[in-house]
Amino acid sequence: MTVAEILRDRKTTGFSIEVLPPAKGSSLQKTFNSIDKLREFDPLFINITTHHSEAIYESSPDGSYKKMFVRKRPGTVAVAAALQQRYGIPTVPHVICQGFTRSETEYMLIDLNFLGIHDVFVLRGDLDKESRVDFADCHLHASDLIGQINDLNAGKFLDGTLNDPLEHNFSFGVAGYPEKHEEAPNIDSDIRYLKQKVDMGAEYIITQLFFDNAKYFDFVDRCRAAGINVPIIPGLKPISKKRQLTVLPRTFKCDMPNDLVKAIEACKDDAAVKQVGIEWMTMQSKELIAHGVPDIHFYTLMATDSVYAVAKQIY
Repeated sequence: MTVAEILRDRKTTGFSIEVLPPAKGSSLQKTFNSIDKLREFDPLFINITTHHSEAIYESSPDGSYKKMFVRKRPGTVAVAAALQQRYGIPTVPHVICQGFTRSETEYMLIDLNFLGIHDVFVLRGDLDKESRVDFADCHLHASDLIGQINDLNAGKFLDGTLNDPLEHNFSFGVAGYPEKHEEAPNIDSDIRYLKQKVDMGAEYIITQLFFDNAKYFDFVDRCRAAGINVPIIPGLKPISKKRQLTVLPRTFKCDMPNDLVKAIEACKDDAAVKQVGIEWMTMQSKELIAHGVPDIHFYTLMATDSVYAVAKQIY
């Protein structure tokens, strides 16, 4: 079953997680360990992030610098296959525009299809100012990437050749931003583009992380009013370090409620911050479940223990 089919049949709030592929040179066992810890909560699906190459500069003996591109977290396709085989849980690799040519994206999708992975999560990805890929060779927007996926589902390749439609079409979800995407002029414009993606075939939405449920509920109301009727899954991440008071709002363009900020500022160390984060996300989760959300998606990066503590209380 695809994620969309699982969500369609769901009667109670599900549990899902997002994980990172291992860093280059690291063992996949670390990823297994995180999933093993959360396995008891019966995840509906596992999202796997995709990362493009990054520019680095190496010094030469003559004092000059050489620009190189390094992909610090390769192997998303292989990781997705390994997880799906090991756990029998639908795995959902991110497919992103930035940093990948259209041809590389096509090959990734073909490989996923061969491996029996038919769920993907479509994103533009963070803008890469020093990309190894010319902007003319990659998609600029998630909607363009959706168009390529739809073409491939219909058997149309980039070179114009036609094949039989895929036996199992790719099913895909997209991201939503309760506090609007940082580049959108306003929330209404952001939702208009989100509806375009849904009209093109996106079957569910997972939100960017947020700490104020009122922002999520307002976002859902606005989406429904705009004619977006697919499941909208809230994405949560527990705060665990005091420095995240500035890092998370800057990175994810989200606000933190004043009560949460005051509670964290009053903490003497990160152990106390971690406990505040668990309590806050537990409160968020209970309220979301009371409102009948189809699933809660947990961002587990450096937060597996906290996610476990929350899930233990609510599932």
